[in-house]
Amino acid sequence: MKGLRKLGFYSAFILPALLMAGFYIGGIGLAFIHVFVFLLIPLMDYAIGRDIENLEKHEIPSATKEYFYRLVTFLWVYVQLAVLIWGFYVVTFYNLSVGEWLWFTSGMALVTGGIGITVAHELGHKSEKLEQTYSKILLMTVCYMHFFIEHNRGHHVRVATPEDPATSRKGESFYSFWWRSVKDGYFSAWELEKQRLSKLGLSLWSAKNQMILFVLAPLLFVSVFTVIFSVIAGRFVWEIPVFFAGQSVLGFTLLELVNYIEHYGMERKILPNGRYEKVSPLHSWNASQMVSNFFLFQLQRHSDHHAFAFKRYQVLDHHEDSPQLPQGYSAMIILAMFPPLWFRIMDPKLEQWKRKSKV
Repeated sequence: MKGLRKLGFYSAFILPALLMAGFYIGGIGLAFIHVFVFLLIPLMDYAIGRDIENLEKHEIPSATKEYFYRLVTFLWVYVQLAVLIWGFYVVTFYNLSVGEWLWFTSGMALVTGGIGITVAHELGHKSEKLEQTYSKILLMTVCYMHFFIEHNRGHHVRVATPEDPATSRKGESFYSFWWRSVKDGYFSAWELEKQRLSKLGLSLWSAKNQMILFVLAPLLFVSVFTVIFSVIAGRFVWEIPVFFAGQSVLGFTLLELVNYIEHYGMERKILPNGRYEKVSPLHSWNASQMVSNFFLFQLQRHSDHHAFAFKRYQVLDHHEDSPQLPQGYSAMIILAMFPPLWFRIMDPKLEQWKRKSKV
């Protein structure tokens, strides 16, 4: 099982392979990656079931230090950049129909947003400069670099409270949540950076303001490749900025779908001193479906992640006492896009868990 778990984390590389193979096959091939993510992975999750095995305490230090697990995430950065630049090549030199544009752009978003942001999330929690840099590069490719600030210094502090834009509320549809989380999360990142600079005695417009870099970096990135491919093609390649913007919006929408699922209806109690109780594994929905956790670097063991954010993905624990999602993220994402079905299934589960947690 342990050997399988190690190799399983290379599953993520199936997605870019499917995107590229599907494009060159053409026709229905463009839907290969979508079918795999939203049909085959849920079916495999259902058939194989959950992996609730946790590492023994004595195994954690060596597993944490094992370079293999970091190598997978480092390799992903270069693969994602290469696949995205290949995408620029495709939209420059291939005459795509509207339908092909939609399939190809959304397929790219499953790579950059579905897996890429997951890897960026993992790396962004680490203290090593190289890992933080890789995190920022991945977030740059989906125009969501402010997530590096808001997630670590905002979401993890305010999770499961009304002050957190990334915590969805009971009865709130994903579409209402999307607007609130995207907008408030962005402005929150500016405010958090303003507070940091103020403590250093620096102006908001200081060159050390990360948010300025985070706004400019994606623009510079897409501009450079637009110029390069325009020179090669002998025309202004407007397709690149349009494609880049499209896959970015779809990419960070996948992130917000995951945010919506992870903390739906969760609330931390207010203590007698007026502060919120400490974040625990009880404040995040947990999912330990084996297959989807391979693809998402155990992001679905979200309860343990929020309780112990410093832990690397390979040593995250399953918590049976946490609220449990009925299926993995691939299936739950589809459900979240249909609010009546989501409320019908998840609201009773939420209330049932709340009653159970009070016993």
